[in-house]
Amino acid sequence: MSEVESTDDSGRATAVVIGGGLAGVTAALALADAGLRVTLLEGRPRLGGLAFSFQRGELTVDNGQHVFLRCCTAYRWFLDRVDATALAPVQDRLDVPVLDLEAPPGRRLGRIGRTALPVPLHLARSLATYQHLSLAERAKVGRAALALKSLDLTDPALDEQNFGDWLAGHGQSRRAVEALWDLVGVATLNAVAQDSSLGLAAMVFKTGLLSDPGAADIGWARVPLGELHDTLARKALDSAGVRTEMRTRVTSVSPHGNGRWSVQVPGERIEADAVVLAVPQREAHDLLPEGALDAPERLLDIGTAPILNVHVVYDRKVLTAPFFAALGSPVQWVFDRTEASGLREGQYLALSQSAAQDEIDEPVAVLRERYLPELERLLPGARGAGIKDFFVTRERTATFAPTPGVGRLRPGPRTKAPGLYLAGAWTATGWPATMESAVRSGVGAADAALDALGRPRDHLLGLFEEAA
Repeated sequence: MSEVESTDDSGRATAVVIGGGLAGVTAALALADAGLRVTLLEGRPRLGGLAFSFQRGELTVDNGQHVFLRCCTAYRWFLDRVDATALAPVQDRLDVPVLDLEAPPGRRLGRIGRTALPVPLHLARSLATYQHLSLAERAKVGRAALALKSLDLTDPALDEQNFGDWLAGHGQSRRAVEALWDLVGVATLNAVAQDSSLGLAAMVFKTGLLSDPGAADIGWARVPLGELHDTLARKALDSAGVRTEMRTRVTSVSPHGNGRWSVQVPGERIEADAVVLAVPQREAHDLLPEGALDAPERLLDIGTAPILNVHVVYDRKVLTAPFFAALGSPVQWVFDRTEASGLREGQYLALSQSAAQDEIDEPVAVLRERYLPELERLLPGARGAGIKDFFVTRERTATFAPTPGVGRLRPGPRTKAPGLYLAGAWTATGWPATMESAVRSGVGAADAALDALGRPRDHLLGLFEEAA
């Protein structure tokens, strides 16, 4: 059995980061940028966690459609750090086409957008013309938005309340919840309003829609996610001097004496001054040494929620917009992935279905019978088009469930064991389980480790203040 010491010949402190998702890669880069000698261990053959790509014939397929907003400052920092900003641009101005199949012909297309006016006037024109709601419903939405803006996100009582009940108490009709609040909330929280913590929902809407006129402008990768989160991330790690080991499962993490840590992998024991556990909550629970958290069982109480992705390849172009959202249909959001996938003929659409508890285990044949007719109803160009391929990808534990009370279960980056830190979108970042939350958690864990080691944190201070 080989052993790697905690310091090299120059006396540099060392760190081990366990997990190669966005949280782990971020933590590793931040620690290496501060001069630590870092080892990153990942059990899979790739980096990127649950935001990755794979090959299907000639197609490069993302496991699911991932988007971010202009207000996602930490994730945008990550893109810049791995030299990927140009590959995932943000809209010049928020514009979401919303198709309602139950509306009369000629009134099926509505839009959610913004102007350059200051908050909250930037949404006034869009709300006033959003034809999927009645005039009275639009007025009540405006009043609810102002009430939401006045909530104190630091109030822990918000976490215990139900967003759906709060909306009902502020005059929101069932239609308003479906056509606006859940349209946005399901995609960002991975839960309907009735199953969501008011604290997390308020954070999403206050930050995304009510903080800055451009905060909700949407960004997404124009290339496969694997190019960003694996290829370019690995290049950045290599340039930073991080030792990256793939297909490497950690079997134990234990104190080694003198404030150092021992990380056991098959055939090797790695010693380090700091360890970051950047893995899912259940895996973190299993690796935590005794006494690291007061109530480690709380990690097992953090529920999970699935996301289903339906992929359809047509023999012709059926959608002219880059994406749209749907009402009056089981279809939620549809994205054109043709160019990103490398498809040369026809069109490839990806349907992102969040909060998919009722569908996640449905057979492909059942999903095909359900969604192909729906796409024909939504897109006249799909009628009569040939289907070159139809498949699904399933992430049964895509995110943590943002249920009321989940906030008190989410631990911060520090544990009671000096030198051991936690990272992951499920930790206490204040955000729901998004790419932004994952990166913020990596920043937080690195900041805590560097603080404890007395190492420079200047490269993180500006980002951490913005992302804290």
